[in-house]
Amino acid sequence: QVQLVESGGGLVQAGGSLRLSCAASGSIFSINIMGWYRQAPGKQRELVAGISYGGGTNYADSVKGRFTISRDNAKNTVYLQMNSLKPEDTAVYYCNAQVLTNNGLTWLNSWGQGTQVTVSS
Repeated sequence: QVQLVESGGGLVQAGGSLRLSCAASGSIFSINIMGWYRQAPGKQRELVAGISYGGGTNYADSVKGRFTISRDNAKNTVYLQMNSLKPEDTAVYYCNAQVLTNNGLTWLNSWGQGTQVTVSS
């Protein structure tokens, strides 16, 4: 029905930058909130940043001033620019989207498969 495909993860040194991308495809009429979550080993999944269709954003306190979320509605794609990375940012990052499917009646809470971000000290 709906697929989210992430890219852009990898290994970077502390202080470096990475840009994550997530493209949604399938039976999409529109997408409301898009966001990025992360889960470190032994920890719960947590919200990193979210963005509404109109561009309103919110961030976890731990990433404010370092990460920027953006989206391209025409491409059903969300981005996460991560600067000044720290070892504690190491986690699997998941894309999430609230999708209204083509029938105009069904909302799906869709997840990507995750992409690993590792920050070395």
